[in-house]
Amino acid sequence: MNYRHIYHAGNFADVLKHAVLARLVTYLKGKDKAFRVIDTHAGIGVYDLSSPQAQRTGEWLSGIGALMDSTPTPEAAALLSPYMDCIRDLNPDGGVTLYPGSPKLARMLMRKQDRLSAIELHPDDSRVLQAAFDGDYQTRVIHLDGWLALGAHVPPKEKRGLVLVDPPFEQPGEFDRMVDGLARALRRWRGGTYCLWYPIKSDSPDKTFHQRICALDLPDVLAVEHWVRERTAPTGLSGSGMVIINPPYTLADELTVMLPALEQALNRDDRAGSRVWNLASYRAGRQQ
Repeated sequence: MNYRHIYHAGNFADVLKHAVLARLVTYLKGKDKAFRVIDTHAGIGVYDLSSPQAQRTGEWLSGIGALMDSTPTPEAAALLSPYMDCIRDLNPDGGVTLYPGSPKLARMLMRKQDRLSAIELHPDDSRVLQAAFDGDYQTRVIHLDGWLALGAHVPPKEKRGLVLVDPPFEQPGEFDRMVDGLARALRRWRGGTYCLWYPIKSDSPDKTFHQRICALDLPDVLAVEHWVRERTAPTGLSGSGMVIINPPYTLADELTVMLPALEQALNRDDRAGSRVWNLASYRAGRQQ
């Protein structure tokens, strides 16, 4: 319960997570029918990058700050525009002072018929989150352990939507809890889109994590990773990844366009890189 995202808001891992989230919400808007976004570890909603905490680490400067200063190709810029336009809307005077966390970003992209469930366990953060969405009838803020939401809050009544799971990974066993929570949620809502974020560090059990997801025998699982420096660097965060269950059919191609733009803006050395692949290859014994 010690993790506070304000120190890391807008960093390179947030950029990947939120760029993908924006594409998922944009895809859901392609049909008139309402959908729901369930954010299991929601944080506070909006982060002030001028705060002492954010300024202490300055991680956003080499994340969203660098991306906003970059010049992506027209194709990549079009795909990134739902995400980046939200940031511009929060900062009408230019620059990046306010940064939207996952629930705020999703809410900014929604239509009047769509709904958001924002779940946060930390008592102080939950109160701030509640205040951020006070009076918003489309948003329900819930003070709850996000892992419990994977059993109690699916399926949503809309029967369309996505679940974002991005725990702070401050406790051991979070990778296993994520797979166990996914399995539990799938028993209740097989057709939902699930988006699982994870860190890439030298000791991250990402291969075991991928293999456990494949053991669930799901027909459509997409994985994306971006590391901004050598993956095996002995300390710190090297990158991040996401596993998307039941992804939009367009997402893999979109990511192949977006990732070079993220690499150009965010990479720190020549051992950085990115990849997109179908996790079904593990089931066939062809690990990539």
